[in-house]
Amino acid sequence: MRDMYAKLKSKIKERLPTTEGILPGSGDPSTGRRAVLQAAREIIWEEGLVISSSQMQEMLDRLLDDIFGLGPLEPLLRDEEITEIMVNGPDRVFVEREGCIHPSPVTLEGEDEIYRIIDRIIGPLGLHVDEASPFVDARLPGGSRVNIVLPPLSLLGPVITIRKFRSQPYTLEELVASQTLSEDEASFLSREVRKKKNLLISGGAGTGKTTLLNALSSFIGKGERIITLEDAAELRLQQPHVIPLETRPPNLEGRGEITLRDLLRNALRMRPDRIIIGEVRGAETLDLLQALNTGHRGSLTTVHANSPFDALSRLETMAMTAGVGLPSQAIREQIIQAVDILVHMERDALGKRRVGEISIMDRGSNGVFRLLPFPSHDDSSRPVKSNRVSLHPFQALAESPQGGEAAFPARKTCPS
Repeated sequence: MRDMYAKLKSKIKERLPTTEGILPGSGDPSTGRRAVLQAAREIIWEEGLVISSSQMQEMLDRLLDDIFGLGPLEPLLRDEEITEIMVNGPDRVFVEREGCIHPSPVTLEGEDEIYRIIDRIIGPLGLHVDEASPFVDARLPGGSRVNIVLPPLSLLGPVITIRKFRSQPYTLEELVASQTLSEDEASFLSREVRKKKNLLISGGAGTGKTTLLNALSSFIGKGERIITLEDAAELRLQQPHVIPLETRPPNLEGRGEITLRDLLRNALRMRPDRIIIGEVRGAETLDLLQALNTGHRGSLTTVHANSPFDALSRLETMAMTAGVGLPSQAIREQIIQAVDILVHMERDALGKRRVGEISIMDRGSNGVFRLLPFPSHDDSSRPVKSNRVSLHPFQALAESPQGGEAAFPARKTCPS
């Protein structure tokens, strides 16, 4: 079967050269697919190849994947349950399902095939990766995000990591059904979005921050002008008046870079009703805080952090990288006035993504504030979070009427 497929693929390439506008990048993909299928059937007939109908269909599907897609990775890309694809080597392909990583039965024909897949990914985008520039970020046509690392940085050889996104984002109802958050929490957060409160979603990598942001964004009014800013486009807003903006890395000469801070400053001149930043991670934090404190309400954004208080502390640290010389106290005051609701995402004991905590900013004077926990009444399995009072900005003192703060059970490992 393997030799038969190799022979068929070779003859297809001989019969349908790219100069005829058939193969990738040279014509209409649908026309190319029809031509490949027709030629394949003719070759099978001419060569007298004896195969069953199921084997023939398998060969044709594989042929289309190899010529027009990412070869053996295409079935993984089509699988809606897979959220991450990790190629560590020809026979070391892993996938993530429901928060757990599993080995995949997919194998590649040596490092040469990995490099062919890399060329197929970055070629149409005009990107470049080699030993001198051994890593690159890219995006597939369907929106999946790709990271590529080559030797000498990678000691395993070429490594590909693909993060997939659903073509249609999860709705808040779906997240409630999957127990990512409770009905009470969903009702509260959707109401706060409608009221144009500023929401900050924190959590570790892969905890579902962007998924929740996407779902909550559906409660923004259809008549509002929304501008989204991202390093790599992941958001899938459904409103009719959305302006998505994306950063641009520098070219090979180190010129032409457009940062999130550049995009945010320009977005403020575009008459936005809402500004949504996929993730704050640098100096743009200060510009966002100033915008939120001067009338631009209803923002949603995410930040990598281990707790709500860590999120506030990270905002302060990132704002200070703007280099404008503002004292820490002034930045802290801006954060306290800008952030209304903090939602912290985490993985539970089984690795499932869920809302771990919702905190409401209760502002005092001179930098004193409290993060009040939102009580969820319809999920008794969740621990009750204690009130936290900060007598000094961003210094958390946990006080619990029970004499201590309940904690999640120790995290279990995913099944092997």
